[in-house]
Amino acid sequence: MSEATHFLCEIGDGIARIALDRPERKNPLTFDSYAELRDWFRDLHYREDVKAVVFASNGGNFSSGGDVHDIIGPLTRMTMKELLAFTRMTGDLVKAMVNCGKPVIAAIDGICAGAGAIIAMASDLRIATPEAKVAFLFTRVGLAGCDMGACAILPRIIGQGRAAELLFTGRAMNAEEGHAWGFHNRLVSGAELDGAAREMAAQLVAGPNFAHMMTKTMLAQEWSMSIEQAIEAEAQAQALCMQTGDFERAYTAFVAKERPVFEGD
Repeated sequence: MSEATHFLCEIGDGIARIALDRPERKNPLTFDSYAELRDWFRDLHYREDVKAVVFASNGGNFSSGGDVHDIIGPLTRMTMKELLAFTRMTGDLVKAMVNCGKPVIAAIDGICAGAGAIIAMASDLRIATPEAKVAFLFTRVGLAGCDMGACAILPRIIGQGRAAELLFTGRAMNAEEGHAWGFHNRLVSGAELDGAAREMAAQLVAGPNFAHMMTKTMLAQEWSMSIEQAIEAEAQAQALCMQTGDFERAYTAFVAKERPVFEGD
């Protein structure tokens, strides 16, 4: 995995902390940052020294979505073929996040709108500040709310009716609503946000990482399964996890009345 060019990236202690880096404009996405994030998450599946990801805010905001001048303007001049290539590319970012094999924590402060809201939605866990405002504002610019998997994923997080309201109106979901509806797992102050996200990531890193990968895989794949298929898939997944060293370590530690130390194998 090469060093990131179009977003911030630091890796240490099994945690990758990434953030968009245009705080003076509330961290909008560009064609380049979209593509690089897609490729980064695709490559993450094969990287052994990263066990969890924190997608952080920067300068008091998460992301304002697609840049008006760098993306929205050029889109109005593209052909249908070019537009479809773009929308497929943005959807590929969500697919890469879902399939990266590592838990992703979004640390949300301030504005989290458009594609920024999608990135937060595509994360596995979300910690937010009271100032966080999440808006799927596609209808505000004349587009459908069904962008980058929103109509499939958001209802599974907050429910069909609530998702429909946000996707039809484009209004912002405030932090209290997001927490009450299950979008945000926790609310913390702005001063605590980065530390809380890192602490959660560190807890995941210290856990059974192969099992975490399997949990994330099943959470994604079972959306399209019947109950019977899901039960069988989980039986196979759990049998695989029972062959890991971490499963045996947990048993040995339990018998010895000690805390297990997982190694991810």
